[in-house]
Amino acid sequence: MADFLILALLGGLGVAAIAGPLGSFVVWRRMAYFGDTLAHSALLGVSLGFLFDINLNVAVIACCVILALTLVTLQRQHLVATDTLLGIMAHSSLSLGLVAIALIDDIRVDLMAYLFGDLLAVTPEDLYWIYGGGILVAALLYKLWEPLLAITINEELAQVEGVRVTWVRLALMLLIAVIIAVAMKIVGIMLITSLLIIPAAAARRLASTPEQMAIGAAILGCIAVIFGLGLSYQWDTPAGPSVVVVSMLEFLILYSWPQRQLA
Repeated sequence: MADFLILALLGGLGVAAIAGPLGSFVVWRRMAYFGDTLAHSALLGVSLGFLFDINLNVAVIACCVILALTLVTLQRQHLVATDTLLGIMAHSSLSLGLVAIALIDDIRVDLMAYLFGDLLAVTPEDLYWIYGGGILVAALLYKLWEPLLAITINEELAQVEGVRVTWVRLALMLLIAVIIAVAMKIVGIMLITSLLIIPAAAARRLASTPEQMAIGAAILGCIAVIFGLGLSYQWDTPAGPSVVVVSMLEFLILYSWPQRQLA
């Protein structure tokens, strides 16, 4: 197998393995639009990285984290409805990123690679970021699993039980920001949220506990990466979108299958 395919497979599996459990919370808490907002802000991070000549992964993580903190602050002031706020921030950050890239004269930027991913161009350095970020997110997710479940079920009851709801919610947003930054190379800014929500939504059909859904989402995500790469190699289709297409097929198959035969 060619080296670039091995790197692509390792990168895709690393992202899918951690995106599944985290995506379960995105599905449970109906945060898909929030994920899109953070993903769109990633392009602004890319443009700032080029502009100030800093590592793009660092720039994207910083931009996503700042946007998440800004969103939490604005939500607490109750000036604008959350969905309206998300819409404003998502499209404004994406547009600012596109404008900023257009103003950088001495650097040629492959926008398609950032918008829709370039899985086959994963480098060893990218793997360090993917697995480093993935291990960090997995460790924090394991530590925060019970508080996250508590606020997902009932925030008021969780607060009565001593859970610091605001901080746990913010931690979840920051974990999503890190995953978006490391997944950008895999499926691109426009498709990152799909890698979070589609495997998790598909796994929901099979699971009877939160833990089963989280593990199932990771497995389905990894399967999508393997078959998506195979599809890309066989028919010369874009690798990132191919992974998403396989995820969509998994979802359709599981939800079209009779429930009693899945049990």
